[in-house]
Amino acid sequence: MSSVAKRALDLAGTLALAAASAPVLLLAALAVRITMGSPVFFRQVRVGRRGRLFTLVKLRTMRPPAAGEHALSSDHARLTPLGRWLRASSLDELPELWNVLRGDMSLVGPRPLLPEYLPRYTPEQARRHDVRPGLTGLAQIRGRNALDWPERLALDVWYVDHRSLALDLSILLQTLRAGARRDGIAAARHATMPEFQGAQR
Repeated sequence: MSSVAKRALDLAGTLALAAASAPVLLLAALAVRITMGSPVFFRQVRVGRRGRLFTLVKLRTMRPPAAGEHALSSDHARLTPLGRWLRASSLDELPELWNVLRGDMSLVGPRPLLPEYLPRYTPEQARRHDVRPGLTGLAQIRGRNALDWPERLALDVWYVDHRSLALDLSILLQTLRAGARRDGIAAARHATMPEFQGAQR
């Protein structure tokens, strides 16, 4: 698939999704504001195509760490009831449509991960950054966060090698089905996924 065709799909799909989801996003943002206060949005630096850093935008789903709580290790404890529902429905990810419009992300691609993971990838796993990260991807329809890291990263690289317009459309359709089932929202005993420690650990 050419970069022009993929970008055209991203723009058309994002504008349609944004228009359809605007009322839902507004209500979800209001619920976050009422139950958790400000800020409504969660911003975090992630890694994009060719290792370029960008700021990901999502709806906030966690309370701030309390004194003595580590931000990553306490994820499960800090996830609020509303946050759990937003994650289960994937509504927390709707603001990422802004990242797609900006060109930081694509509708389909490997999910963007943290910069601290960069030195931990094998050369093969690092090829996941040959394309823009996605709002959804192959790993999201094959098990989401219930997959272990080797499985998830292998699917990311497979997508890089086999990407096509037909594959993107299939992943988008299957994402809607997977979201309705709400499967694989989190790994066992984690709010999402455990920290990626690297292939050699």
